[in-house]
Amino acid sequence: MLLKNTEILLRAVEPEDLDTLYKWENSTALWIHGNTLAPYSKLVLRQYINDALEMDIYQSRQLRLMVDLAGSDTTIGTVDLYDIDGHHRRAGIGILIDENYRQKGYASQALLLMQEYAFNFLYLHQLYAYISVSNIKSISLFEKSDYKEVGVLKDWIQRSETFEDVRLFQLLNVK
Repeated sequence: MLLKNTEILLRAVEPEDLDTLYKWENSTALWIHGNTLAPYSKLVLRQYINDALEMDIYQSRQLRLMVDLAGSDTTIGTVDLYDIDGHHRRAGIGILIDENYRQKGYASQALLLMQEYAFNFLYLHQLYAYISVSNIKSISLFEKSDYKEVGVLKDWIQRSETFEDVRLFQLLNVK
């Protein structure tokens, strides 16, 4: 099984990705979609990259793959499995596509490639995603990718002075 198609490929994080990850992880505009509360230093990110290269995914319970345009050295995003649970055969999934490459179908393709890897190589039974109700584009992406909404977590994340609900999406491997 290859982690690529004619337009994109998914690959392991490399030390050369430090500056790209530094830019994305420290973009306060993206923090609203995750759990980041403070900037990451290059030292912390360098250690993360080293750990990713050395640790087994079942030890770290996570896997981040970089999304590259096929046939080029252009990195356009990341797709992550997190909270990997080998016993219950499930993992959370998240995706980031750089703003310059959005609305071109790359996110759908990256989700599909990661889904094929998770189901056919890691033998996971399910993938899930927590998406804030205000993240309409991400909700649309996961719905178009056959994820089903299975619940709403009320007041799950804080947004300044208010709280926001989160929708929980799930995709089962029913093959």
